[in-house]
Amino acid sequence: MTRAAGFDEGARQAVYRAIRERRDVRRGFLPEPMSDDLLGKLLEAAHNAPSVGLMQPWRFIVVRDIVVRQTIHKIFLDANQKALAGYAGEQQQNYAGLKLEGMLEAPQNLCIVCDSQSSQGHQLGRRTMPETALYSAVCAVQNLWLAARAEGIGVGWVSILEPNQLRSALKIPNHVTPVAYLCLGYVEAFAAEPDLERAGWEKRTPLKSVLAFDQYDSNWDEKGPTS
Repeated sequence: MTRAAGFDEGARQAVYRAIRERRDVRRGFLPEPMSDDLLGKLLEAAHNAPSVGLMQPWRFIVVRDIVVRQTIHKIFLDANQKALAGYAGEQQQNYAGLKLEGMLEAPQNLCIVCDSQSSQGHQLGRRTMPETALYSAVCAVQNLWLAARAEGIGVGWVSILEPNQLRSALKIPNHVTPVAYLCLGYVEAFAAEPDLERAGWEKRTPLKSVLAFDQYDSNWDEKGPTS
């Protein structure tokens, strides 16, 4: 019995490199816009993501208008102020010093939304786990992110946004869920490590501490993953 062939060594290493060096970019965006062809390649990569029942629930809203971006930036500022109030002491000071978005610096933004009620796919796989529609949209986000890294494009995911206000700003209907609001563009450099790790906000968890075999590890509930 023969096995399906994998990629050659150079191609394999490129895939792992994109995964390893992907970063959530919040600063250092350059004013140079992406070409429509390159944006199309990134969106095609996202559109090639796996989806439950082949329903392809993602929808892509490219946001270039500065007035629209300013409106959404104001939504971020309001949500960020509320988030800041949820911390205290040194952690609040650390949070205040974090750069958490690049909406106005990046040449364009992208909102990926999910139509979980789409009839495409005929409900296959969703009757028992309807949330897999949202999971599918997140797979599209990751595809775009990795393709962008390979193309030298920075991507920043802004989650500090009130969803209903974002819906209003982009005229998203109530039955459609905003999944990811992204900042995209060429950047000065990609950091060697994640911003939050470099800033001391959090550190990576080693794989061995989140890995179990055959059943759930009850130690995770007692102390959580450890370094």
